[in-house]
Amino acid sequence: MAATEIDGRRRVAVLGVPIDAVRWDEALARVARWADARESRVICICNVHSVVTASRDPAFGAVVQACDMATPDGAPVAWMLRRMGVRRQPRVNGPDLMWRSCGEAAASGRGVYLYGGSQSTLDLLCARLRAAYPSLNIAGAVSPPFRQLTAEEDAAEVERINASGAGLLFVGLGCPKQEHWMDDHRGRVQAAMIGVGAAFDYHAGTLPRAPAWMQRFGLEWVHRLAHEPRRLWKRYLVTNSLFTLGAIRQLVARARS
Repeated sequence: MAATEIDGRRRVAVLGVPIDAVRWDEALARVARWADARESRVICICNVHSVVTASRDPAFGAVVQACDMATPDGAPVAWMLRRMGVRRQPRVNGPDLMWRSCGEAAASGRGVYLYGGSQSTLDLLCARLRAAYPSLNIAGAVSPPFRQLTAEEDAAEVERINASGAGLLFVGLGCPKQEHWMDDHRGRVQAAMIGVGAAFDYHAGTLPRAPAWMQRFGLEWVHRLAHEPRRLWKRYLVTNSLFTLGAIRQLVARARS
């Protein structure tokens, strides 16, 4: 699959993984429309790690394939879309999509729900969101246990989310857990679900975010690696190498065709 367009939604394959060619205004408009209608939707934020994982793990690849929007989070992913013919494709990253969606939610009265992270992180996150957007309706903030919930516990959690009235659910469980969780809850959770990864920690202030210039030049991973070397060194060594090799192969094949 090189590029597909269905009902105005254009997707371009990066290492065989379909990524939406979408501008910021389009992404925010889709999120707002789905949230207002309380539609059960899945939004995946795709960086290099998630693209490589989706290209090599059929189960995770199926989740991204089936999602309602897969945004190009990492600078290399957005760059690949531009090389594949999408002019001026921006990064549509998780932390900024969350922050901007919260701003729009505050202005419109749209309820939001936070699911994931530690309780201390959620407390800081809620405080910072309310300081930035005093009118924001945070309908719920839950730190789930670090184990699989029983069927009864999961059903109760779904009921709480739906009863809260929130049309927008931010899921911060980390990749690929959060994507599988959203896919498993499609049709049950009546909200637009966005897997935002480390955004909870960034906005709570528990994890420093890379300076803007590093983000612009696709070096955010260097900043993260410097702050979490033991946890991330293997991920970046392996996935960055695999992405680079896969991108070269894809672009060479495109040039030959």
